[in-house]
Amino acid sequence: MSCGSRRRLLRVALASTAALLHPGRSAGLLASRPVPRPRSQPPGSLKCFVGDLKMEMTGMTGVSLKRGSLLVEDNDNGAPAEETKRQKVSVCCLTQGQDGLENDSLPSTENVLGLPEAVSARKGKENSDAQLGGEEEEEEEDGLSEEEEEAESFADMMKHGLTEVDVGITKFVSSHQGFSGILKERYSDFVVHEIGKDGQISHLDDLSVPVDEEDPSEDAFTVLTAEEKQQLEELQLFKNKETSVAIEVIEDTKERRTVIHQAIKSLFPGLETKTEDREGKKYIVAYHAAGKKALANPRKHSWPRSRGSYCHFVLYKENKDTMDAINVLSKYLRVKPNIFSYMGTKDKRAITVQEIAVLKVTAQRLAHLNKCLMNFKLGNFSYQKNPLKLGELQGNHFTVVLRNITGTDDQVQQAMNSLKEIGFINYYGMQRFGTTSVPTYQVGRAILQNSWTEVMDLILKPRSGAEKGYLVKCREEWAKTKDPAAALRKLPVKRCVEGQLLRGLSKYGMKNIVSAFGIIPRNNRLMYIHSYQSYVWNNMVSKRIEDYGLKPVPGDLVLKGATAAYIEEEDVNNYSIHDVVMPLPGFDVIYPKHKISEAYREMLTADNLDIDNMRHKIRDYSLSGAYRKIIIRPQNVSWEVVAYDDPKIPLFNTDLDNLEGKPSPVFVSEGKYRALKMDFSLPPSTYATMAIREVLKMDTSIKNQTQLNTTWLR
Repeated sequence: MSCGSRRRLLRVALASTAALLHPGRSAGLLASRPVPRPRSQPPGSLKCFVGDLKMEMTGMTGVSLKRGSLLVEDNDNGAPAEETKRQKVSVCCLTQGQDGLENDSLPSTENVLGLPEAVSARKGKENSDAQLGGEEEEEEEDGLSEEEEEAESFADMMKHGLTEVDVGITKFVSSHQGFSGILKERYSDFVVHEIGKDGQISHLDDLSVPVDEEDPSEDAFTVLTAEEKQQLEELQLFKNKETSVAIEVIEDTKERRTVIHQAIKSLFPGLETKTEDREGKKYIVAYHAAGKKALANPRKHSWPRSRGSYCHFVLYKENKDTMDAINVLSKYLRVKPNIFSYMGTKDKRAITVQEIAVLKVTAQRLAHLNKCLMNFKLGNFSYQKNPLKLGELQGNHFTVVLRNITGTDDQVQQAMNSLKEIGFINYYGMQRFGTTSVPTYQVGRAILQNSWTEVMDLILKPRSGAEKGYLVKCREEWAKTKDPAAALRKLPVKRCVEGQLLRGLSKYGMKNIVSAFGIIPRNNRLMYIHSYQSYVWNNMVSKRIEDYGLKPVPGDLVLKGATAAYIEEEDVNNYSIHDVVMPLPGFDVIYPKHKISEAYREMLTADNLDIDNMRHKIRDYSLSGAYRKIIIRPQNVSWEVVAYDDPKIPLFNTDLDNLEGKPSPVFVSEGKYRALKMDFSLPPSTYATMAIREVLKMDTSIKNQTQLNTTWLR
């Protein structure tokens, strides 16, 4: 095979892996046949591949259950400038999943996916001569190229990941023939709008600021120099030994002094100001009014009593998850992240629109961030008395584009009608369980078993799979020395779960793992046992559907209000499969009155757990359980198939596009490609990727996808 041929094959394989690695709670569901990349499409590059590998792995990918080889086209390398802009934010190294927030992405910081060592060791040379899609050499070469070896290295690592079967995802409910398509070829192909507690879909459609005479003037944001802002920030955060900062008033007028006073108080909560005469010159002196408490609790008297304490706004963001976004906002506002509240976290590799509330920060100050930040837009401001609370949302509305679909119009019609009328199995998606050879549910099982040495070992031991290089070194150091301090020194990012556990072990010692583990934030700790519950639930639902099909049977459970009740023989005809729920194991649930109940018992017994005693010695880890519908039927389902020639163009307008007056896309009657644009709404704690899996009939495991890529490459 010529070098050119190998490179063409490799380009598709690398693009497939790169698309797989895009962050987001549901990454690329993939096309299934190795069709050559059209020459009009921007070629992929190793640089693009490397960049994607560096990105956070929070998503899911899909492969055909019936077909062997894949095509994934990653066009981010050729995306418009506004879509390729990135901001640096802190990241953690935990794969997490919890109930009840964004439908497809759980409140989480996920496994940060790193480069294979072979790739990360590359020098700057790759920028100039490793372009995979440029002029191709025609001479023969022996053996694998360096890029091919790197691709195999990564694929080898991913062989240790999970498949859908490993976590109980085995069934489909529809009978239509599957077809292939590309999900999240561009993150703008996946748009999420939050559905608020009032049932309304959140949209960013108003950038105006409520008029308030007590707000500072616009000059307040520009009157201070960068150096003065730096000094004031250090004073505010107690980072220097000075007790005050004096700013000379060059233009000594009352109006000028007022603007400076307003600027300091507005931009640096907790600082007070006064005017002083020094040697014939006027100075504005800033100082702390209430000590360190002032930073966390903005001074009450600086906020108008007639105004609600919380400014609610709609946040439009691109390619950022919710916590990253709040970290960025808090940094620019110079406030702590904990004064923000929200109803649910949202996907990273997507465009998302959601409501946020912040304590005692003016709409004017928030709106000013629109001039400073990329990939964010804030609007629809209002002042309210109360913050937002997790779980208050009614769900999320999704607008999803599946590009380059292979299905006929009739196949698409059958698939979408089935989704609308029957729905999909409400599985917990693959991102719930991690991306390495140590699934999160295994850690959860060890916690429930009270096997704390195993918990420590599972989290810290070396593992197969793709991880950041520093995590690999940290694990190697731990395996070699069992010295938490030495392993911790290998971690530049200390806020990841591994870093927090090692810090706990350094503090409490190896004989007090429980206390050491307790240093990890509570939600992150509970993520592990929630993952185990999800693992059990997936398996039991698959068995329920296998044994009884898609109809309610006597002994099934339904909810009456918040209480579960059995379906009796005489009542079966009063219910449909959409009413049936299954329990997540716990001490406060009942189990079906048929053979699935015994299946629950057998599964937990095999895991050395007592289904009749799900209370834990540590209260946090006692599982009360919950109920979850086994079939979800999306609401507000609509779809259309469009033809297009340019893979870089957006296929629908976002809220920001509409605000900026951009015209809607114009489609061709006959194009090189076809795309399925679908809209649907889902309740909280359901996975959009599981809905898309049902439409395409595609497996969503990373392991399956990368193994097929490797087989095809060879």
